[in-house]
Amino acid sequence: MTHQTIGSKRQKTFSNTGIHSTMMAYRVATWRIRSLPDFIIIGAQRCGTTSLYEYLIEHPCVAPAFTKEVHFFDINFGRGVAWYRAHFPSLPYKYFAKQIRAHNILTGEATPYYIFHPHAPKRVSKILPRVKLIALLRNPVDRAYSHYHLEVRNGAETLSFEDALEREAKMVSRERERITQDENYQSLAHQRHSYLSRGIYVDQLEVWESLFPREQILVLRSEDFDADPATTLRSVLKFLNLPSWEPQEYGKYHQARYPKMDPATRRRLVSYFEPHNQSLYEFLGVNFEWD
Repeated sequence: MTHQTIGSKRQKTFSNTGIHSTMMAYRVATWRIRSLPDFIIIGAQRCGTTSLYEYLIEHPCVAPAFTKEVHFFDINFGRGVAWYRAHFPSLPYKYFAKQIRAHNILTGEATPYYIFHPHAPKRVSKILPRVKLIALLRNPVDRAYSHYHLEVRNGAETLSFEDALEREAKMVSRERERITQDENYQSLAHQRHSYLSRGIYVDQLEVWESLFPREQILVLRSEDFDADPATTLRSVLKFLNLPSWEPQEYGKYHQARYPKMDPATRRRLVSYFEPHNQSLYEFLGVNFEWD
């Protein structure tokens, strides 16, 4: 696999929090000479965003963020733009890397909560009006079930899937209203337990497209990415105006095994999402053929 010759291509996870804090303090101190992202993978959660991001940052003309999920436009917005810029490479680095690669060096992040967060679209449009946005969308029934089991593994969910969905019906709209009314309000419930709500993609994309021209947004079907990652990656590279390139292998990230969904529950969710999916197909002009 091709690796970058200037500095480390992949950001490592630091077990020593002191080292991490020191590095972050240096990056914040040098924020004025740092780049803002050229692209953001905005979501959706449990749709393959980690895999896509990992492939992209191996590209010789892509420099990774200090952290894949910066969470600036959702839960860290109060830290300010200087803190956000600290997560990206310096402008001198991008300049010298460009001389070696003979091509512009891009950088970006991937925070899948952005697509769903009420304030993220407007915040992104104000600070990064020309940024390119990438959305991966998965069958919302499968996405909801995968999201649920993620929260179970993380210890944040103790209810059965069916009971968790019942709770969501009463909770998410209330939490969304509180977030909308108070930009400083943060809701773990909204972030962690929005199993069905996050799958109503058309409502989310309509907000983003009201703020960004469609040519700045690339919407991909997760099932296509999973079945043929090479073709999907080529479309992403074309969207970002990056040279053709391919990793040596397409690893899978954050995969997990869990029991099959109860058939009756699945039928109920298929019926629930059917009108929302149809609206999405009409909005995009593409039929994703989700059951």
